[in-house]
Amino acid sequence: MKTPEEIHKMMSSIKGKNTKLELSVSKQLWHRGFRFRKNVKSLFGKPDIAIKKFKVVIFVDSCFWHGCKDHFKIPKKNPDYWLKKINRNIQRDQEVTDYYKGEKWNIIRIWEHDLKSNSAVIIEDIRNFLIDCKNKL
Repeated sequence: MKTPEEIHKMMSSIKGKNTKLELSVSKQLWHRGFRFRKNVKSLFGKPDIAIKKFKVVIFVDSCFWHGCKDHFKIPKKNPDYWLKKINRNIQRDQEVTDYYKGEKWNIIRIWEHDLKSNSAVIIEDIRNFLIDCKNKL
């Protein structure tokens, strides 16, 4: 069993950007010739990947932090805190999605489990989506 201090140290070291998942997606898109910005502070919700000229934002959502219905499990330690935090993340994700849809932007949300199980298919789907967005300009 970890002490509260060990848990605090471990949780504070978790990065909010440039996660392995985000880096995997961005690296594969870059190698396919797409140019983009990462973690764009000037855009609502600070998208993981953004291509402003195509009006595209991409969010890579981890199953834990974004409350995946299939994989999220409430931690046994301090469950009320975690449930409140994750539910707020889910609500914020919906607000961000609604905002971009309202602004007529193209939004992609990728779940961690989809990326881990079907990486090549997911990247190809994103590539096709980006080509469609480019052709609509």
